[in-house]
Amino acid sequence: MPLFKLFLHCGIAGWCFEILYTALIALQRRDFQLKGTTSLWMFPIYGCAAFLRPLFRITHKVWFPLRGTLYALLIFLGEFTSGKLLDKKGLEPWDYSRSRLRIGSHVRLDFFPNWFLAGVVLEKFTLKNGFRGV
Repeated sequence: MPLFKLFLHCGIAGWCFEILYTALIALQRRDFQLKGTTSLWMFPIYGCAAFLRPLFRITHKVWFPLRGTLYALLIFLGEFTSGKLLDKKGLEPWDYSRSRLRIGSHVRLDFFPNWFLAGVVLEKFTLKNGFRGV
């Protein structure tokens, strides 16, 4: 599958997971409307996960905890970089300044398990569905 198509899949999947996640957070606050939200800016940010495909080919047999940690750190780097760029224009759709475990207002360290899992799931998805090329 071409990289562009994988980019689209990652962008759409990211949107869907973010909407589901934010709706579940609303449920936790007892807001039974379950409104999930995202931003159009998030599509290309999530889509960039497609560029991890070559890494998945190399690391998919590495010890699971090490692999997941590497993926989470790379996602943190992407989140920090994209957040910094969007923030310069006043467009950052998230603000973690109220979170205790954070780096600036761009990265929440308590999201580590989420990004660990997201990286491993994305790896499995890309390898299972034949996204093996560079």
